[in-house]
Amino acid sequence: MGIAIPVKRRLGAADLRKRACASQDSDQARRLLALAAVLDGQSRGAAAWIGGMDRQTLRDWVHAYNAKGSNGLINATSPGRPPKLTKAQKEKLRPIIVAGPDPVKDGVVRWRCVDLKRVIKERFGVDLGEISVGRLLKELGFSYVSARPQHPEQSPQAIEDFKKNSQKQWRKR
Repeated sequence: MGIAIPVKRRLGAADLRKRACASQDSDQARRLLALAAVLDGQSRGAAAWIGGMDRQTLRDWVHAYNAKGSNGLINATSPGRPPKLTKAQKEKLRPIIVAGPDPVKDGVVRWRCVDLKRVIKERFGVDLGEISVGRLLKELGFSYVSARPQHPEQSPQAIEDFKKNSQKQWRKR
């Protein structure tokens, strides 16, 4: 069996228990309680059982505590996947969306996510899914609701003629 890694006595067992009570992170609190048990002289196996871990995991957390203190007992968050489009590319895309499509060049009269997906692939060489394009539009401040297209030769008089004229008795008073 190997030699147990000593816990640096930055704080006493009672102080570690107080920090565990004040901690908002339950995992950190469990680890602090396990370290407090070690400082009280309990065996590493018993201290690991108190913290809900095995002895090897307790050893790893002792190393983290010795290196960084009680903040070293908090799980580090993953940075996540970097975005496929850079901020500069997103800003170059904004005026394209605002200007709208060219019916001759783009073959559509208004942008849909599938059309913008194609434009992003052609201009930036980035292949996004339609859902990702929708999220990108929301991030850029665009709404998915668009105005209904109008025929260029639409007559206001034809619209009024088409509207139904209800009888006076059917109208709300």
